Amino acid sequence: MQIEIRGVERLSFRERQVVALKEMGHSNQAIARRLGVSPATVATLYNRAKAKGYQVVLVLSGDPLNLFPGGADDGDAEPDPPEDEGAQ
Repeated sequence: MQIEIRGVERLSFRERQVVALKEMGHSNQAIARRLGVSPATVATLYNRAKAKGYQVVLVLSGDPLNLFPGGADDGDAEPDPPEDEGAQ
């Protein structure tokens, strides 16, 4: 599994660091210790990053959630036909 941060180009280097660590589940205290700043600075950087707008996308390879047991995720299955939007 990979994390992709969309809109990262709008964030400063420090904001990127804080966002990445927050999205990986680290607390403000842990991030502050790791980056050598105060927890208040971490909160400020995170709030600034949120205000600039970004999206976190999880990229999953294969079928790690086992949504398609039996191998239906191999791409060989025929897709469902489109629904007739005019039918009632």
